Amino acid sequence: MKITRKLTVTAAALMFSLPAFAEDYEHYKGEPAETLEQAVANFSEYNNRLDKVLAGELTPEAMNEIHQLTYTLENALGKLNEEFDDLAERLELVHKASEHADPETIQREGSVYLEKSRKVIP
Repeated sequence: MKITRKLTVTAAALMFSLPAFAEDYEHYKGEPAETLEQAVANFSEYNNRLDKVLAGELTPEAMNEIHQLTYTLENALGKLNEEFDDLAERLELVHKASEHADPETIQREGSVYLEKSRKVIP
């Protein structure tokens, strides 16, 4: 009877604590990446943090830290992908404008392309 009661209490404790633990994961949003500069900075910083955690033992605490780091990295990658799509489109406009001898488009789109691309790799 004592074993059954202990199992019941343990099961009840787990039932009430696990959803609270899961809520922490679900509500963690990570650092925002609203600009290209912010995305690049977060991507670099959080990759370094991830590298440090991966260099150690993957304890439950480390895995929780990794879980939280990935939210910021996902936000940064999302913004980087969005910005790289825009860069590819602008470069294509420059390419086509060069085929059609369109200096205005080359100047306008080329300038924006270079400005943005240099925020990633100077």
